[in-house]
Amino acid sequence: MDTQEEGWTMRHTRKRIQLFCLLTMVLIAAELTLGAEQHVVLDLWPNGTPGPVSEKQKVGPEKELFRDPPDGVVRLTNVTTPQITLYRPKQSNGAAVLVCPGGGYSILAYEHEGAKVCEFLNSHGVTAVLLKYRVPALREQALPDAQRAIGLIHHHAGEWGIDQGRIGMLGFSAGGHLTVMTSLNSEKRTYPFDPNLDIETPLPAFAIPIYPAYLIARGTEGPLLEEVRVTERAPPMCLIHAGDDRWSASGSALLYVAYKKLGIPCELHIYSTGGHGFGMKKLGNPVNDWPLRVIEWMNVSGFLEESH
Repeated sequence: MDTQEEGWTMRHTRKRIQLFCLLTMVLIAAELTLGAEQHVVLDLWPNGTPGPVSEKQKVGPEKELFRDPPDGVVRLTNVTTPQITLYRPKQSNGAAVLVCPGGGYSILAYEHEGAKVCEFLNSHGVTAVLLKYRVPALREQALPDAQRAIGLIHHHAGEWGIDQGRIGMLGFSAGGHLTVMTSLNSEKRTYPFDPNLDIETPLPAFAIPIYPAYLIARGTEGPLLEEVRVTERAPPMCLIHAGDDRWSASGSALLYVAYKKLGIPCELHIYSTGGHGFGMKKLGNPVNDWPLRVIEWMNVSGFLEESH
C-alpha cells in the first residue's frame, strides 16, 4: 500500500469512528429522554394564594439550602407558590398518598422526606403526590394548602387512575403535624370553596404521621395540645416514632390512646432508637424499616386492594 492510499484509509477509519461515537451519543441521549419520568406539576392556587400574608412569608425567591458539610439532603425554603407533583407507578393499584415533607414549617426536606418516599410508594403500586406547601409560614397557613391538594387529587382521580375512596396522606415532623391536623379538621376551611378545585370534605381516607411534631408542648410528655382533638370522623391512622426523638413519642402514643377511646382503627410503632428526621435514610437501624410497616398496614387495612 502506497503512502497516499494509506493516508486515505486512516482518514476514512477516523471518520467512521467519529460517526459511530456521534450515533452512540445520540442514542444514549434519546434513551435518557424517553426513559425520564415526566412528572405532572400543578399549582394549588391558580387564581391567587389566599391571604393574609404573614411576615414569615415576606421572603425572597424560592431556593435550595444545604448544610455545611453537605449531607445530600435537599431543603427548600421561601416557597410562596405551593404545588403538587404527581409520581405515577408503572402499574397502579388505585391507592394514592399525599406526601408532606417536614422542616419545622421553615423549610421542606424535599428529598428524603419527599421524592424518595414517592418513589418507594410507586414501587408498591401506589400513586404518590408530593406536596410543596408554603414555607416559612405559620402552622395554620399550611392547612389550606393540604386541603386544596386533596381536592385536586379527587378532581384528577379518574385521569390519574386513583380510587377516590383510597386517597391517604403521609407526613414527617411538621408534615406529620399537618397530616394530623388535616385529618382532624376536615370541617374547618379558611379559604373560599372552589367547586372546580376543592371537595366539600377534604378528609384523607387514611393518615400516616411519621414522627409528628407539635402534638404536645415541647419538653413535656403531654397532654395533647387543645387543638389536637380526635372525633368520630377521624380516618384510620398509622403512627411511626422513635423513643429517643427530641419531639417525644408521647405525642404519638397519646394520639393512639385518643383513637382507641373512640374505637377508630389506629396502629402505633415506637422504635427504641432512631432520633428525629430519619426519613428514608438507611442507617442500619430497625427504624429504617418503617416503610415496610406502613405498606403492611395499608395492605391489612384494605387500602392496597383493587376496588370492586
